[in-house]
Amino acid sequence: MTEAIPLTLAHWLYLAGMLAIFVTMIFRTTVVVPAIAATFLVALAYTGSLTTAFTALFNASITAAGELFNIFLIIAMMTALLGSLRHLGSDLKMIMPFQKVMSNGHIAYIVLAGVTYVISLFFWPTPAVPLVGAILIPAAIAAGLPAMGAAVAIAIAGQGMALSSDYIIQVAPGISAGAAGVDVGLVADRAFVLSLITGAIAMLIAYLGFRKNIMQPDQARVQIWEKGESLECPETLEKQKASNRNRHMGSFSNKAQLAQAGSKIEHENDPNIDVSTLPALERWSNVFAILVPVAFLAIITYMVIAKYTDALPTLQGGDGAALVGGVAAFILLFATFAGTGRKCLTVAADHVTDGLVFAFKAMGAVLPIAGFFFMGNSETASAILGVSDAPGFLFDLVQSVQHLIPQNALFMGIGLLLIGMVTGADGSGFSGLPLTGALAGALGQTVNTDVATLASIGQMGAIWTGGGTLVAWSSLIAVAGFARVPVLDAVRALFIPVVCGLLISTVIGVTIW
Repeated sequence: MTEAIPLTLAHWLYLAGMLAIFVTMIFRTTVVVPAIAATFLVALAYTGSLTTAFTALFNASITAAGELFNIFLIIAMMTALLGSLRHLGSDLKMIMPFQKVMSNGHIAYIVLAGVTYVISLFFWPTPAVPLVGAILIPAAIAAGLPAMGAAVAIAIAGQGMALSSDYIIQVAPGISAGAAGVDVGLVADRAFVLSLITGAIAMLIAYLGFRKNIMQPDQARVQIWEKGESLECPETLEKQKASNRNRHMGSFSNKAQLAQAGSKIEHENDPNIDVSTLPALERWSNVFAILVPVAFLAIITYMVIAKYTDALPTLQGGDGAALVGGVAAFILLFATFAGTGRKCLTVAADHVTDGLVFAFKAMGAVLPIAGFFFMGNSETASAILGVSDAPGFLFDLVQSVQHLIPQNALFMGIGLLLIGMVTGADGSGFSGLPLTGALAGALGQTVNTDVATLASIGQMGAIWTGGGTLVAWSSLIAVAGFARVPVLDAVRALFIPVVCGLLISTVIGVTIW
């Protein structure tokens, strides 16, 4: 039997800090302040030094930044690349060909989900939603898909499947793995499989819910949808058709041409672009619209071959994300040069700066939160407190109640899933990852359950909830806005499919791993 670990005042304050963060998340308020306060109090109680307590606040964020800065950098590089592609108009051209295959509402649902998933894997859902919303949602509506079906497809594929696994950029697996003390590749692989299972189940259940509302393709549906009127009313559809016959409104194919024209107008108004170079710019736009998907497809192919064969060196830890970031930076330079010529040195630097600003806006609040939860591990706690033998407060707390924990992997999995869903109530999805990762590391060791699996399950719960599928105050607002549906209705349409998917994937995860 394991010897009982004596709990000090610092341990109890650490527990109180965790509970305070839980309560704060439930009330949908930012958890940065309670995380900072808890870090200060734990450090003060453990060391008895006011000076050390103050320095611990700084050291906690520094330690977290050291663990997570590669994540910030990859976000910055991908955002910078997208900025350079936007200058060329290549971002729109990469997805416009998919309009042609939307022959009916059923296919449109699959295409919307597929395109959103791929873009979100490489650029995150934030830029994917406007891209897909502007180009593909109107095409899906014209193909017969209900507006709610479009919102569900984008939310599940982007905010759910792609963001919860984050398999390419590996921000989420990096945070979870760092807090759990396991290899990021293991968490990424587990999360990738769980996200696909969850997404497939959610997509199927959601489809069964609205399939009866899928109608025959009709271009008039776009105008009805744009006016905010019901797409399911035959009288409204006939009235719109009559209106279209009386005045020329153009086909939806013309809308794609207008989108291209709008891109040219944007180029003409861009001070960084010489108007006389627009024909060449159009050619470069086409080149990079092909080059970027091919380059990233090559990276994926390399990762798969290296992982499952001996033909290529295996990428260890965060090497996969580093490869993506390096390729993104390389393409960024050429895309900027193609778009701005002699001004590329300044413009490329601006893109990188914009990327770093976006990265810290998106992830900066995670640092003090992660710093607090890193105190749960003895190694990082020592660095934060400036001592050589600091205890792992979270691990000590778990070990002290080890005899009360059911020795059941399924119980642990569902418990961490629920904890992750609670942490996702703040609407971000990422702020709870240090907690779920740390709990996975502590609980997995006590009940002899795979830590990477538990960390990925907690990650699923946090990001599927807060990333934009189950709470109305998350980025689901953007999805609902582009699809022109009430955000609360979108939450209701997503709730049962997503929860069913999460529960089933959790059971499968703890069973096979």
